[in-house]
Amino acid sequence: MPYLNARDGTRLYYEEAGSGTPIVFVHEFGGDHRSWEPQMRYFTRRYRCITFAARGYLPSEVPEDVSRYSQDIATDDIADVMEALGIEKAHIVGLSMGGFATLHFGLRYAERALSLVVAGAGYGAEKQHEAYFREVSLEVARKFEELGSVEFSKVYSTAASRIVFQVKDPRGWQEFATQLSEHSAVGSARTMQGVQAMRPSIYDLEANLSKMAVPTLIIVGDEDDHCLQPGLYLKRVIPASGLVVLPKTGHTLNIDEPGLFNQFVSDFLATVEQDKWLPRDPRSMPAEIMKTT
Repeated sequence: MPYLNARDGTRLYYEEAGSGTPIVFVHEFGGDHRSWEPQMRYFTRRYRCITFAARGYLPSEVPEDVSRYSQDIATDDIADVMEALGIEKAHIVGLSMGGFATLHFGLRYAERALSLVVAGAGYGAEKQHEAYFREVSLEVARKFEELGSVEFSKVYSTAASRIVFQVKDPRGWQEFATQLSEHSAVGSARTMQGVQAMRPSIYDLEANLSKMAVPTLIIVGDEDDHCLQPGLYLKRVIPASGLVVLPKTGHTLNIDEPGLFNQFVSDFLATVEQDKWLPRDPRSMPAEIMKTT
């Protein structure tokens, strides 16, 4: 099994396939490296694709110490994967927790990002829900340790934003739920405590986001309620950004609607590679409602 070492020595499991310009896929809290299989199979036709299990997710190392988990560390881990694999620049594609890490990668490692795909990134970002999100994240961590992944996955996999997937694609949802049940309870708890509960709201990053020049595609599902407004916010703030809203879609965007997800991401990457994904023209800024002169 292929492993690499992050800068603090944590062993990270990775998989890669294909050749060409690199894409690094960064998974969500409820998923793992396997969640990107529909994208690995599709994009390896034209790209070198890398997916990895975040620290705390088997078969990567599961540190016990919560201080080895944070938003900054999760962001650095992306850079360390690239460094270990000899990748200078890559397209970075992340979902939810991975979407937040992707966004922070664009802020901290802009020179190494060809583009960013930020999908389903919004939970805990809304200022009115910030305190609640922190509290419920710590409760989720406690439940993982108390009940174990097999039992608590039955609860976590039926969260509101997962239901549309369950109804639409029961087989796909069951695969997601089964993989969630196989996660390390300790790793899930520490990730919740160190990354999810402690990460800053994207609304507090506006000054830096408004200066981030990396081409960015934001994708949200229209039934992923707590990502809709943050998605609109990111579109308004990031200069060279575009927004896709997938209909009748929840949080697990890339496996909920893999065909649409792959299509929009593929078109985005092609546009970026032609240097056609540009910042918004100032003449189209929203202050103007109708033109009279």
